[in-house]
Amino acid sequence: MNDLAGKHIVLGLSGGIACYKAAELCRALIKEGATVQVVMTEAAEQFITPVTMQALSNRPVYGSQWDAREPNNMPHINLSREADAILIAPCSADFMAKLLHGRADDLLSLMCLARPLTGGGSGNDKAVPLLIAPAMNREMWAHPATQRNMAQLTLDGTTILGVGTGDQACGETGDGRMLEPAELLQDIIAFFQPKVLAGQHVLVTAGPTYEAIDPVRGITNLSSGKMGFAIARAAHEAGASVTLVAGPVHLPTPRGVARINVKSAQNMLEAVVGCAQVANIFVATAAVADWRVANSSDHKIKKDGSGAVPALQFVENPDILASVAQSPRAQSGELFCVGFAAESQDLLANAQAKRLRKGVPLLVGNIGPDTFGQDNNALLLVDAQGTQDFPRASKLALSRKLIANIACRMRATGQFSS
Repeated sequence: MNDLAGKHIVLGLSGGIACYKAAELCRALIKEGATVQVVMTEAAEQFITPVTMQALSNRPVYGSQWDAREPNNMPHINLSREADAILIAPCSADFMAKLLHGRADDLLSLMCLARPLTGGGSGNDKAVPLLIAPAMNREMWAHPATQRNMAQLTLDGTTILGVGTGDQACGETGDGRMLEPAELLQDIIAFFQPKVLAGQHVLVTAGPTYEAIDPVRGITNLSSGKMGFAIARAAHEAGASVTLVAGPVHLPTPRGVARINVKSAQNMLEAVVGCAQVANIFVATAAVADWRVANSSDHKIKKDGSGAVPALQFVENPDILASVAQSPRAQSGELFCVGFAAESQDLLANAQAKRLRKGVPLLVGNIGPDTFGQDNNALLLVDAQGTQDFPRASKLALSRKLIANIACRMRATGQFSS
């Protein structure tokens, strides 16, 4: 799946040591299906050569506004009109100031100023968004002038992708370093996704729960959390504010998603109940343990050599989905609840029964053994009107389809918050 297939990105490099990251970013954009045209400032060429960027982009690199390779001698017009977006990475403090004041003393700044802000002009120009990935020393980043410039650029319609925190080339540590190429790639992909959940707050549960038997043993299941994490990412891409309540899994948090780590079903219930008070959509993807040991031991249960098996008594765990679905906010339509069912057989019958038992408008079923730990899945959507199949695909692709489906349902019933 190439998320940027058909997209043409103008990648601008201003002066900064973070130019070395632009090489990997260029390669990543192309691997994701985009075509990339590199434009460099004179200062950027002090850190990385045009030859390097040409080899990676498979296109001639532009650096001068007087470049005679353009028949009309107007690369600032031609390059901007071809782009689906202009991405400045790295964007120095000086270049941010240039953008703010509309200065245009080199090709890159001239091109940014000349880019179409709205579509439908005399040449049927499309709007060309501007995205910047700042990169500078921590003191430069924190300086009031930089912060004022960033605020005004945002008001002017520029998308600022934020900065990372950590060691800097100068030897200091703090905010201001350019985001890593993988992070920027996720942000660019998200930028182009339809914002069907803009203004909404989505709560997602993911992964298994762990129910302790003693301090070193417990009961869990094979859920990897990948489906729930993919749904959280897709919801963020769709413009929502996302909270992810995750059981014990070893997965990176999706970009832009707030994560709450929990362990047991009781822990998850407590986190969900609090977060559900402000959510508009609740997607219960987690594979919550149905039972827990009634009285877990404070110390490791040891064998005594007799062959006797310890007698464990179980009690039922709280039903998180049903509890939220029966809450006043869900009953009044303020909170749209989606359940998941991981079955081993009779998927349709079990999913239909679970939807009714939980009292949710939408239940998503899958065959657990066919998907646990894998990157692909197949989904069956069950509601009061019938069923819909989502054929096997990557979990991220399925998550985007599911998020779009949820958005359509909420729009049709007028459940979107203002």
